Amino acid sequence: MDLIVEGKGMFIGKHQGRIRVYREQKMVQEAPLIHLKQILIVDSGIGISSDVVRMCSEEGIPIHYLNKYGRTFAGLYTSGLIGTVLTRRAQLQAYKRPQGGIVSRAFVVGKIQNQLNLLRYFAKSRKEQEPELYQTILTTIVTLRDHVQDVEQLPGDCIQDIRERLLSIEGHAAQYYWGIVAAIVPATLQWPGRETRGAKDLFNASLNYGYGVLYAQVEQAILLAGLDPYAGFLHADRPGKPSLVLDLIEEFRQCVVDRTIIGLFNKHVRLEQDEERLLTEATRRKIAEKVFERLDGSAELYEGKRQALRFILQNQARHLACFLREEREAYIPFVSGW
Repeated sequence: MDLIVEGKGMFIGKHQGRIRVYREQKMVQEAPLIHLKQILIVDSGIGISSDVVRMCSEEGIPIHYLNKYGRTFAGLYTSGLIGTVLTRRAQLQAYKRPQGGIVSRAFVVGKIQNQLNLLRYFAKSRKEQEPELYQTILTTIVTLRDHVQDVEQLPGDCIQDIRERLLSIEGHAAQYYWGIVAAIVPATLQWPGRETRGAKDLFNASLNYGYGVLYAQVEQAILLAGLDPYAGFLHADRPGKPSLVLDLIEEFRQCVVDRTIIGLFNKHVRLEQDEERLLTEATRRKIAEKVFERLDGSAELYEGKRQALRFILQNQARHLACFLREEREAYIPFVSGW
């Protein structure tokens, strides 16, 4: 299970083999350590005992810190996760080799293919009810497919030679994708279009928070695979920017977060903001729970078997590590079904 703790004044302690959450000395949540996957601490003013930190470290249970916008600002992992040297050396060397360009292409191809597959998924229910929108979606899918071909045919080997063009193709594809999303979500939203940091409208804020929750899971998968989350390929190096997390998350944004958030709005699930236009505590919890449900409860066809998305995410990180160590011939991005 995933333990989500939010609200000022909360305290996380331990009792025998259980993690307990208290508000004003009254227990409000409890989780057996044996069933615990991770702890998410959201918002400020939340305390945690050193006993909990030690116990989680010993059991390999990560602790993630997120702000109200869903952005991860800290994470606690067992020290054994960052003790792998061979993989990290290969990762750093790959940046100036063709491997860096290969995986960067794969990340962008995976992202665009997942965008067009998600549009296919939403088009299925609109063929009879909204034929004009259905045709518009089909036209956009063809355009996105052309963008995939542009990436695959892009000349150049090393990432330094192709990054600018890759990001340009990715950006153009995103404009088409979000244009269709605007037509899919309820018209009553009057959605202004995609905004990232600082978004004040409910739909963008919900997407951003969902990405933040997923971001923590991607970072965890990368560390478990022995990779350095700060040494990416597609996203340029910048102090404090975990660029490999931003690379790998591209394959999973659409199938994990976009599908979940669009579904919540189309089903008119109650999501709210406070007077400062921040997501309410109940809304943040609802989004996190739904993202985890999608990761753990939805099976996708992967390497010939139906697997949970969390398993696929972890396996993709391992495949990436193997490719960088030259133990696999190729890195193939994950593409979800529709």
